[in-house]
Amino acid sequence: MEVQMFGTKKSKGTRAAERFFKERGVKIHFVDLTQRPMSKGELARFVQKFGLTALLDMEGKAYKDAGLEYLRVTEESLLAKVLAQPELLRLPLVRAGQKLAAGEDSAAWKALLADS
Repeated sequence: MEVQMFGTKKSKGTRAAERFFKERGVKIHFVDLTQRPMSKGELARFVQKFGLTALLDMEGKAYKDAGLEYLRVTEESLLAKVLAQPELLRLPLVRAGQKLAAGEDSAAWKALLADS
């Protein structure tokens, strides 16, 4: 079994997911979003499943620093902002085949493994 994980090395959730999958012997294909941004199509897959607002880390410093709690922006401009600033997302974003999980959610990670 292999999962693809999008995140950053600084993200607490990404580190937790990495530990979770390594403990279970799952191979991880890690994409560091600070080194290589997520493609628009890949992000769209997560947005289609969860919705853009569910993917945003509205409690995070990056969200507040960007002023997004006060700004009204179109979904298209918000997508562009998220692609440029991955720290706006609830990380990690995990994909196992067609199954997806967003944020630090061990129950969803277990479901990804159970379905395989």
